[in-house]
Amino acid sequence: MRFFSLNRVLQFTGALALVAGVTFFYLKVYSANHTTIALTFILAILAVSTVWDMAVSVVMSIAAMLAFNYFFLPPTGRFTIADPQNWTSLFTFLVVAVTASHLASRARQKAADASARQREIERLYSFSRGLLQARNVMELLNRVPVQIVEAFEVGAAAIFLADKQKVYRSGPVISQLDTESLKTIMAREEPVIDAPHSICFLPVRIGVRAVGSLGISGQILPRPTLEAIGTLVAIAMEHARAMEQVGQTEAAREAEKLRTALLDAVTHELRTPLTSIKASVTNLLSHPDLPPEQRQELLTIINEESDRLNHLVGEAAEMARLEAGEVELKAEPRPIEDVIKAALEHCRGSLGNRTVTVQVTEGLPSVHVDVERAREVLVQLIENANRYSPPDQPIMITAEAAGDFVITSVADRGDGIDDQEQPLIFEKFYRGRDQRYSVEGTGMGLPIAKAIVEAHGGTISLTSQRGHGSVFSFSLPVERGQPSQLHVPARVASNP
Repeated sequence: MRFFSLNRVLQFTGALALVAGVTFFYLKVYSANHTTIALTFILAILAVSTVWDMAVSVVMSIAAMLAFNYFFLPPTGRFTIADPQNWTSLFTFLVVAVTASHLASRARQKAADASARQREIERLYSFSRGLLQARNVMELLNRVPVQIVEAFEVGAAAIFLADKQKVYRSGPVISQLDTESLKTIMAREEPVIDAPHSICFLPVRIGVRAVGSLGISGQILPRPTLEAIGTLVAIAMEHARAMEQVGQTEAAREAEKLRTALLDAVTHELRTPLTSIKASVTNLLSHPDLPPEQRQELLTIINEESDRLNHLVGEAAEMARLEAGEVELKAEPRPIEDVIKAALEHCRGSLGNRTVTVQVTEGLPSVHVDVERAREVLVQLIENANRYSPPDQPIMITAEAAGDFVITSVADRGDGIDDQEQPLIFEKFYRGRDQRYSVEGTGMGLPIAKAIVEAHGGTISLTSQRGHGSVFSFSLPVERGQPSQLHVPARVASNP
């Protein structure tokens, strides 16, 4: 029934019509010798064989041979041949026509097979690329069935993993891909293809050990493709496990770096005040008859170093509370000038005679801010600029609108920060290599500032160039309901 389907009938009819067309042309339109006519028939047969299969080409070859004999070889009009040499020509024509048809059909079939293999390779490549995007084993197992359905256009897919005793599916559970069937295939360790029900099962092996099984329904895939899928899934699982191990190793390395940095901070920052306190107390206990002036001096040292210790412990506690989200902001609409004034007032003693220039764009909207917390951020940036820049260089504070935020910046003219260190500058306990031991600090100030800004819904950033200074900027959201402002001439003020 398939051979005599409508499509096949049309193919045979078309081939016979082409033979009839060539015959009519050389009988009624153009007269040519026998060689030209035979070559024309062979070219027509070759053309048909590149489009249709061998059966159509053979039938056309026989029809062309009969037409060539009947209409062009003498005596014409009869299926007889007067000249014995024409028998050789006719037989040669038939052999050449059939051979050419066979070769053309083989070439067409090979081209079709190559195209099919190319499509399979493209599907496998797309499948493998999708698998390698998974960052861990759990994500991979959830991705595998979906990727199989999308890449190979099947109905459904499921993967069973032995160590988890769990099935991951591309969609709802279907009876053909039940858990027991998947477990059975894993135990058998051989692919199973159920063509009548359009179901394929295959084990997933890592090396020679089966670690799971795959089930695919809705389409029968070739066995080599199934084996390739199983291999790719196994490789992807190993890759995902390796990535997890790399992540764990990197996390351990970062933890070790953090531990080292913390110990460095504790050793350098806490030992100094403790040493001073211990020396002062020892001196007081060993010399109870010290003059009042010396006693007062030692007590002052103890008081100052105790305050320093208290500040260090307070920073650590502050960082812990911010990271845990235990700090509640008391945000309200306030002009950014209030934050700047509060910060400058707090830093007045440490700034000394340094020039500080403030430029605030006119007409800035109010920001939604906890003034005390934002003051801590600005104080940290001002003190950093004061600490890391020459005493005769000014500090500039600017504020301007940018969309739904007001950006406040603190610029200094210090040595700047190396490009390699800039991504690390907001990490906890990190301090620049050049200032690690020359300038006091724990490396928690900027991380605290970052946490406070992000708690407000803003961001903090750094722009720096070696030898030209640094600019730290942070954004605070504009109070809702206020229009964003354009830049206009700024108010300028300087500290006395």
